[in-house]
Amino acid sequence: MAIPLWLATTVGVTGVLLSKVDYNIFFMKFFRNLSRSKARARLYNNKYAMIPVMLGIEEPIKIKDDIDAENAMHITREQLEEMDGFEGTPLYLSIKGRVYDVSAGGKFYAEGGEYHDWVGKDASRSFGTGCRGGVDRTGMDCLSESLEGLTDNEMKEIDRWLELYETHDKYTFVGYLVDDPVEEIVERVHEENEAAEAAAAAAEAEDLDDDDDEETEQQQEEVAA
Repeated sequence: MAIPLWLATTVGVTGVLLSKVDYNIFFMKFFRNLSRSKARARLYNNKYAMIPVMLGIEEPIKIKDDIDAENAMHITREQLEEMDGFEGTPLYLSIKGRVYDVSAGGKFYAEGGEYHDWVGKDASRSFGTGCRGGVDRTGMDCLSESLEGLTDNEMKEIDRWLELYETHDKYTFVGYLVDDPVEEIVERVHEENEAAEAAAAAAEAEDLDDDDDEETEQQQEEVAA
């Protein structure tokens, strides 16, 4: 029996599209959205939350600053790096500067887990691009916290992951990622020293120019005499 042209075309096109699908990322997003749907249903008593979330047409949830933000922990990047699950430490990750304890998801976040690349760092960029090794299409480190050059869709993906961690019933918000104050002081002193040296060099150069001008004037006066 001859296969209808429309059916052959549909199968062919579907095959091409499926061959380009990154199934790893596809299932990561699927289970993430499934978890977000359950959280929205639980938190907002919305039994139909799954439909718009799974279709990607949901309204974003605004992550509001905590009422007790002043009392929230401030975690430096060095401290965050140590929270990698080794030697009994918890599993922390950061996204858009917000740090979460994902120890309850050790199956996924511990060493060897699917999401371990995100642990111990702020890899916000990776949540948007799906790239978790090397450099992305812009040439930037996949696991960077920089959002430079990301598309609107990639920024939405980051916010979806942020919503997952913020609303998950087993993951907890820990605090905010901050620069190491000691490193900041050292860097500021270094910059001030460089500025002072540059100013001193400029002043010295100006003095030399003045001396040269005086010497030239004297020579001109002697020639004129």
